[in-house]
Amino acid sequence: MNRTEQPAPRVPPFKSREEAAAWFDTHDVGDYLDEFKVVEVKVEKNLSRSLNVRLAPEIFAELQQQADAKGIGASTLVRMWILEHLQPPNGRRQAQRN
Repeated sequence: MNRTEQPAPRVPPFKSREEAAAWFDTHDVGDYLDEFKVVEVKVEKNLSRSLNVRLAPEIFAELQQQADAKGIGASTLVRMWILEHLQPPNGRRQAQRN
């Protein structure tokens, strides 16, 4: 191996979150720290209000399936839909959401 070549990563590429979770269940992430890069994370204040909605099991299953397909949680998907449908006519929404 010459100096310009990087060693092959030891963490394999994953096809799904489930596959990644299964791999990390059997491997110590501490052994692979040199393969990850540091990222900055911005944590925003929690939303201050919640809404409880009852759904039939088959409706919830469909919601969960659509959310899984997008790689997000069901409540996140519902929140996105609500924000889209409550969009004012001029297309602008105030930045503050809580």
